[in-house]
Amino acid sequence: MSRRLAILSVFVFLWAAPAFSQGCAMCRSSAEATSKDGRKAISKGVVILLVPPLGIMTVGVWMAFRYGKRRDIEQSQQLGFLE
Repeated sequence: MSRRLAILSVFVFLWAAPAFSQGCAMCRSSAEATSKDGRKAISKGVVILLVPPLGIMTVGVWMAFRYGKRRDIEQSQQLGFLE
């Protein structure tokens, strides 16, 4: 099962590679054509657009670990391991 998943993941990654390289070339050429202030604005924009997804993922992972720890404690109490 994991071997099929790995093969599928590699296939999907290689299939999407041309789209990623086209976007990078266009962004790079347009960023190089801007002034120094424009480049600073693009850098700040990238950071601003990066913060919300990172915040959401951080909260999601934190909640998952918290839920998992609570679930494990409740299961241990039900089985009589922890009193």
